[in-house]
Amino acid sequence: MHRGRTFVVCLLGALALGGCMRRPAPVAVVQPMAYAPPSSVAVSPDYLLGAGDRLRVVVYGQDALTNTYAIDASGSIALPLIGRVPASGRSASGLAGEIAARLRGGFIREPSVAVQIESYRPFFILGEVAAPGQYPYVPNMSVESAVAIAGGFTPRAQRDRVVLTHPEGGAAVRATVPLGTPLRPGDTVLVGERWF
Repeated sequence: MHRGRTFVVCLLGALALGGCMRRPAPVAVVQPMAYAPPSSVAVSPDYLLGAGDRLRVVVYGQDALTNTYAIDASGSIALPLIGRVPASGRSASGLAGEIAARLRGGFIREPSVAVQIESYRPFFILGEVAAPGQYPYVPNMSVESAVAIAGGFTPRAQRDRVVLTHPEGGAAVRATVPLGTPLRPGDTVLVGERWF
């Protein structure tokens, strides 16, 4: 009786392993400790560029014009031939259209331009965390993951909500939010002190 059970268990195990071997195994992606996003991060079409974003501008068939550019504090990037192009407050596709229009104006007959985000502008976390400061933004972050990146809460931290400041339209929108709130590039998280 005991040998029969062992045989059945072994047979079921072999079948299970055999089934696993036929399907492709899931791929695990491990983020490096520097929390750097992968090159050419997928971005939603409504994401507006801002100072600190690093962009890969590709002008197809023109290797000399294809390069990586950082949006400077004035909100522009400087490209060969066409000079400074305002980038802040635009979508990646809108910026690509502007670059193509400027290149079409006397430099390239029918330019084909793509703009990809290589890395987002950083976010900031202040207050009652172990290591307050500036950190690279990683897509799909929440306030809670930002706290984790900054070393976690201090013993005096208020742990159920934080103050989140988001730059929008030249102003700062500030709100008290729970930890599960999505974080966006350029946001500032302030972890307050609790009163015992």
